[in-house]
Amino acid sequence: MSGVVAAFVALVSVAVLGFIVGRVGVVRAQDELVLSRLAFFVAMPALLFATVSAADLASVFSPVLLTSLAGVVVTQVAFVAVARFAWRRSRGEVTIGALASSYVNAGNLGIPVSVYVLGDGALVAPILLTQLLVITPAAFLMLDGGRRGARRTSVREVLLRPLRNPLTVASLLGLAVAATGFEVPTLLMRPVELVGGAAVPLALLAYGLSLSGARPDAEGGRRRELVLVVVLKNLVQPAVAYLTGRYALGLDGAGLMTATLFGALPTAQNIYVYAVHYDTARSLARGAVLVTTVLSIPIMTAVAALL
Repeated sequence: MSGVVAAFVALVSVAVLGFIVGRVGVVRAQDELVLSRLAFFVAMPALLFATVSAADLASVFSPVLLTSLAGVVVTQVAFVAVARFAWRRSRGEVTIGALASSYVNAGNLGIPVSVYVLGDGALVAPILLTQLLVITPAAFLMLDGGRRGARRTSVREVLLRPLRNPLTVASLLGLAVAATGFEVPTLLMRPVELVGGAAVPLALLAYGLSLSGARPDAEGGRRRELVLVVVLKNLVQPAVAYLTGRYALGLDGAGLMTATLFGALPTAQNIYVYAVHYDTARSLARGAVLVTTVLSIPIMTAVAALL
């Protein structure tokens, strides 16, 4: 347990460092975009390819993926039931709210947790792929269906869009290498591993830096929707993952902790990008990313210590 808590302390310390340098002005809060893009387009794909290509596929596609899917289904159904049928919100608002309640930050925070706390960066790959290849295209189809007067994106374009995501491509290439047993020449893998080594510190620094300039935005917001999203994301989703893992799948030890930690990850920043693109529920998405992110660190630390 002390090793797990120490790993979380290391993650939090680097994120706090990013927050501090942003607050004191060493680096501007808006420079978070540069660090995030460098991590997203360069370092994280390298890390994912290096870890997934060398991973045991049996450990990658573990029961943890089922616990994650259970959490997604329960939280999305709960949000839709309340927001659509009780509060009569629009399709776009319901879709963004459902995503904010269930779509975890598998990149900027999931990968560091997977590498430093759980000891295997490949563990988060199935969740990342499921979100990018299944959940995101389905959400785009729903959001496109609710637009009026705008050009609707074709189904083909929606389905191919995830393949423009470098994390998706890197994960799929890594899975192909692992499945075929192909050995990438050391001369090629060493620079990939070197660049991948920068992924976690870059992501954590960007994560802390983003919080240094974050401000609650109540303009046009609906507080009860935000409260519902935060409760579902920070409390219900990890609880469902835990209960599914322990009682339905018989997980314990590291497997149960992995399932619960991934369920406790905060709302991904992608959701705000989607809300801006479709011009719907922007304040809800922004608030969800901010609040769930702030609450996730103490929640995940407590989960790691307890499990």
